[in-house]
Amino acid sequence: MPLATNVRRECCWNISLTSIPGKILEKIIKEVVCEHLETNAVIANSQHGFTKNKSCQTNLISFFDRVTSWVDTGNAVDVAYLDFSKAFDKVPHDLLANKLVKCGLDKTTVRWICNWLSERTQRVLTNASSSSWKEVTSGVPQGSVLGPVLFNIFINDLDKGLEGTIIKFADNTKLGGIANTPKDRSRIQNDLDRLERWAKTNKMKFNRDKCKILHFGRKNGNQRYRMGDAWLDSSVSEKDLGVLVDNKLNMSQQCDAAAKKANGILSCINRGIASRSREVMLPSFYSALVRPHLESHCVQFWAPQLKGDVDKLESVQRRATKMIKGLENKPYEERLKELGMLACRREG
Repeated sequence: MPLATNVRRECCWNISLTSIPGKILEKIIKEVVCEHLETNAVIANSQHGFTKNKSCQTNLISFFDRVTSWVDTGNAVDVAYLDFSKAFDKVPHDLLANKLVKCGLDKTTVRWICNWLSERTQRVLTNASSSSWKEVTSGVPQGSVLGPVLFNIFINDLDKGLEGTIIKFADNTKLGGIANTPKDRSRIQNDLDRLERWAKTNKMKFNRDKCKILHFGRKNGNQRYRMGDAWLDSSVSEKDLGVLVDNKLNMSQQCDAAAKKANGILSCINRGIASRSREVMLPSFYSALVRPHLESHCVQFWAPQLKGDVDKLESVQRRATKMIKGLENKPYEERLKELGMLACRREG
C-alpha cells in the first residue's frame, strides 16, 4: 500500500474537513489497527469512547454502579472530574509514534500513520474570511476516521500505577475512590499527582479550572485536592457525558432539566401551531420533538426512581395530551388509551 498523501484541512469549530479519498484510506488503516487492538486486548477496559460495544451509557452505569455500592455501604466517596485542555490538538506526533510501536503495530502501518500526520497544513474559516495556511505540528485530526482510535492509543497508559478507579470516554476522565480515612484521601491525592506527571511527560495539560471534585456519602469530610500547585474546586453537581449527576445520586436535577426542556418545546408548539388535531400533534410534534427529551440520552442510567421526579416527567405528557383537540376534558388515562400511548412512569 502506498504511503498516505499529505492533506490540507480546513477547520471549522476545530473539526477537520478532509477529502473522500483520504477518508477511504483512513478507513482501511483503521480496520487494520482496530483488528490488532481487539485481538490483543490492547485498549484498557477503562476506555469507553470509540470502542466496540461501549458507549456513554456503559461508562456511566459501570462507574456509578461502583460508586453507589460504596455509598450504600456507608462509605464516603470522592470523585474527580478531569478535563484536558485541547486534548486532541496537543497529541505530540513523536510520542504517539512510540506508543504505536509499543502496542505492537507493524512498521508499515506505523510509517503510514506517521506520514498521514506529518506535513499537514490548516486554516480557519470565519464567514467569508480565512486565515493563511499554517503547518500542523501536533494533534490528531478531529472529524477524521482514524483520529479517535489514535487518541485512544495515546491515552491508553493514563491508568498506569493508579490505585483508584478510573474511567474514560476518550479524553473525558473520572477518578474515584473511597475517602473514609486520611490514608484513603492521601491515596486519591497520590493518584492525582501521578496523572499530573503523566500529563507533563506526555506534553499534555489539564485545564485545572474545569477539573472538579464531587463528594458523596453522608459522612464525607469534603477533602480538598490539588493538581500541581492548583487546588481543585468542589461541586455539588457536574454534567457527565450529557447527564447531570449530583452529590445525592438521585438524578433529580437531570429530571428537572429534561422536564424543563420538554415543557419549553411544548410552549413553542402551543404558541405557534394552529392545528391541534391528533394527526398533526402526535407524530409531528409530540413524538418527534417532545417525548425524546423524556427518554433522552442515557435514560437507562438516569431514569427516575423518586415519585416526585416521575411526576415531573409525567406532567409534560399530561399537558401535551390535553392540547389535542377533542381530548381536552377527558381524564388522562382515557387520553392515553385513545392515543395508544403509555404512561412515562415506571411500574414496579
